[in-house]
Parts: sequence; C-alpha cells; structure tokens
Amino acid sequence: MIIRCRSAHWLILRLWRKAAPEAAAAPPRMECRSAAVSSLSWALVVGGAAYLLRQTRRCGEYGRYAQPGGRCWPAGPAWFLQEVPSFLVPLLLLGSAEPGSGTGRSLLVWIFMLHYFYRSCIYSLLTRGRPVPLKIICSSVVFCSLNGFLQGHHLLHCAHLQHTWLTGARLSAGVLVFAVGLTINIHSDHILRNLRKPGEYVYRIPRGGMFELVSGANFFGEITEWCGFALAAWSFPAFAFAFFTICSIGPRAYHHHRYRSVPYFRIRHTEQRFWLGSGLGFSSG
Repeated sequence: MIIRCRSAHWLILRLWRKAAPEAAAAPPRMECRSAAVSSLSWALVVGGAAYLLRQTRRCGEYGRYAQPGGRCWPAGPAWFLQEVPSFLVPLLLLGSAEPGSGTGRSLLVWIFMLHYFYRSCIYSLLTRGRPVPLKIICSSVVFCSLNGFLQGHHLLHCAHLQHTWLTGARLSAGVLVFAVGLTINIHSDHILRNLRKPGEYVYRIPRGGMFELVSGANFFGEITEWCGFALAAWSFPAFAFAFFTICSIGPRAYHHHRYRSVPYFRIRHTEQRFWLGSGLGFSSG
C-alpha cells in the first residue's frame, strides 16, 4: 500500500513539473464581460440619440464651428492622440485572445484597426485642418478607448461565430462595403486636403470623386465603412457603433450642406471671400 502511494505521488509530481513551465508561459486569458459589453453598447445607442438631438440645435464645436478662445492643439498631434486608442486597445486585446480563437474574429479586429491606423498614423501626418479644442481631444480619447475595448473584447472573447460564417455571403458583403467606404473616405480626405495650401484655414466647395454625387463624401465614406463592419460582424456592439456614427457625423454633414444656400461669407477683418460647403445630402450641382 505504501509503495503504491509513493508511486502515485511520484507520478503526480512528475506530471506537475512537466506541465508547470507550459502553464507559466501561457498568457492570461480574459473572460467575456457580457455585462460591460451590453452596457457600453446601449451607451452608444442612447448617447448617439442624445448627440443627434443636440446637433439639431448646434453643431459640434470643432473645425469651422469651433468657438474662439480655449486651449487648442495642432490638428496633426490632436488627431493622432484622439484616434490611436482605438488602434492600440484592440491590439493589446489580441495578445490576450485564446490561441486558435478563429481567423474570423481576428480578421474583424484587424479590419476595425485598419481604419484607426489610417486616422491616427497617416491622416494625422497629412491633415491641414484647424487646431482642435482640448476638450474635444479629451472626450475623443475616452470614447475611442471605450469603443476600442468594446469592439475588440466582444469579437475576441464573446462572439460565437458559426463554422460557415467565414465563407458566408454576409462577411464578404460586409468587408466589401467597408472597403468601398474606406476608399471613399481616403480619397475624399485627399480632395479636401488639396483645397488648402499649408497654413490656410479657408473653406471651399470640394469637387471630384464622390463629391460629385454627395456633398459630404468624407462623412458618407465613414458611415459606409461602419455599416459594412456591422454587416460583417453582425453583432449588437458593431451595429451600436454604426448607429452612433450616423448620429454623430450625419448632422455635421447636414450643417455643412446648409451653407450651400449662402453664396459666400466674408472673413473677419479681410476682404477675402470663401465658400462653405460639404454635407451628406445629395448635391444639386
């Protein structure tokens, strides 16, 4: 009996020593925080609706609508700082994902990150926009951090994808719509950027590309992106984010479009005239 106990003890000890290095090397795995996912998703829906109502009375105070005074940062560093959390947070979450969690999950996370890599690392270097108010930067950092966690955590730790999902039409259609939206967005940014010389802050009506069909092609492209992402992911968090995007930049596009009815404005203390354009509505010529 004593010999058998010693043998069993020796076998358990040997197995433990063999498994211990592997257990120590394994990264910690995060569990699905379903309550947090649900709360953040509903916050996007409610917050988007509230922001939509607010913008029916007054547009967001940045860019051409920024109020004079207050602390501002140059556009390039501001765009980098406020957008990069939506790239870095999912990237960190990829490291906590369970090995072999699925190509589809990682694909959607990388698609999400692709937009924010462009916004933070490429667009921020090229933009010629106005300085951004510090309060806008702070609120954007918070939003991008939470939304980056929401989308990345849900896809990597909560989503249950069927085996046929990766080859399904919904994913292909969603990725295609996202790619079309991203292309429109990047090309529209290029057109808008070339309307100005370095250091200029004038506004002119853009021409070319999708601006021939819609007067706010940059907004249209971004909305198309996130609708495609929602179609591909087919999840509440993704649809909530698409809804928030429509509610946040849709009214801004409308406020831009309104200025088409005004032929020109005079810049204060100068005789220079400049056009105000852009909006999500369809152009009338």
